[in-house]
Amino acid sequence: MTAPAQTRLSTDLIRAEESVLAHNYHPLPVVVARAEGAWVEDVEGRRYLDMLAGYSALNFGHRHPALTEAAHAQLDRLTLTSRAFHNDRLAEFAERLAALTGLDMVLPMNTGAEAVESGIKVARKWAYEVKGVPADRATIVVAAENFHGRTTTIVSFSTDETARQGFGPFTPGFRIVPYNDLPALEAAVDETTAAVLLEPIQGEAGVVIPDHGYLAGVRELTSREGCLLIADEIQSGLGRTGRTLAVEHESVVPDVLLLGKALGGGIVPVSAVVARRDVLGVLRPGEHGSTFGGNPLAAAVGTAVVELLETGEFQRRAAELGVVLRGGLSALLGKGVVGFRARGLWAGVDIDPEAGTGREIGERLLREGVLVKDTHGSTIRLAPPLTITAEELTEALGALEKVLT
Repeated sequence: MTAPAQTRLSTDLIRAEESVLAHNYHPLPVVVARAEGAWVEDVEGRRYLDMLAGYSALNFGHRHPALTEAAHAQLDRLTLTSRAFHNDRLAEFAERLAALTGLDMVLPMNTGAEAVESGIKVARKWAYEVKGVPADRATIVVAAENFHGRTTTIVSFSTDETARQGFGPFTPGFRIVPYNDLPALEAAVDETTAAVLLEPIQGEAGVVIPDHGYLAGVRELTSREGCLLIADEIQSGLGRTGRTLAVEHESVVPDVLLLGKALGGGIVPVSAVVARRDVLGVLRPGEHGSTFGGNPLAAAVGTAVVELLETGEFQRRAAELGVVLRGGLSALLGKGVVGFRARGLWAGVDIDPEAGTGREIGERLLREGVLVKDTHGSTIRLAPPLTITAEELTEALGALEKVLT
């Protein structure tokens, strides 16, 4: 990569953003101008290894040639019709995504939060029309420390006060139980329960992986009690954990699957609710929609993403490189790392507070040419593109060791 012609330096651009952008983010002081594969380049031409991959939106790396080719080809043909008309790309996208996930029907949307909101609406509609819950009494059980998005309804069932404070009044109809606690979940489910909504792995919480058997237990409980299991795989799905879906580690098939991030290949926002036919079948014309949901450009890129996953190559890479990741992190235990949780190419790494906060470690790694993101004090998240090489991964782990010691 070569540095693009530019007239404003990183410091100038950061200063300009401060005065005109809402301060809802606190990014690291790097201004990215170009990217390819697992690497990004700032406006001055400095290169960095991307160990965040857009929170899994860039599972296939920056500008994967198959995905950019699909986007370029579609840009020359048709980008948007709205769903007032059919388009020639949507059927194949839905057919192949349903086949990949083992479910029946697809509701295309744009962002992850839209997929979650749509899943909530579908679950409530199903509860009233199929399960027979009295009108306006449906409940959805969720887990503490969840992260499903930032809309007002979604933060209504968050336990993160930063996400909630100042945004009430909150939407009723949710019951919060501890994550990874089957007895608590069972106690919260009753005849009004439309669904249990869970992340198979809690990403924002620090890549928290439940005990083996928990997800299978949730599946058995929801089937027995006659409510839906909604798996939010917006971060964990599409190859990240070494399987197409994280629920596959326990051979669980949810009733409703929420996908996003990587589904758009890092090119366009694409999300989807994928579900059984009797669940998504409760929607009728006019009851839900999205102007951009299922647009031909998104469908073309999404189809190319599914095609990459159909080979199994990226799932295998995540599993194999996950061994390298765990090995490198294990070697750092007691050397600035006090613990970690990892599955596939995804890890939450707990830093010894004496070594620094997660933000401070991120800033030190930035100076070493590695990009990561902190969460919850002294925890950092590692989620590199699935295209990263073993050598690049080892380089990043070496940088982590350096900044810790």
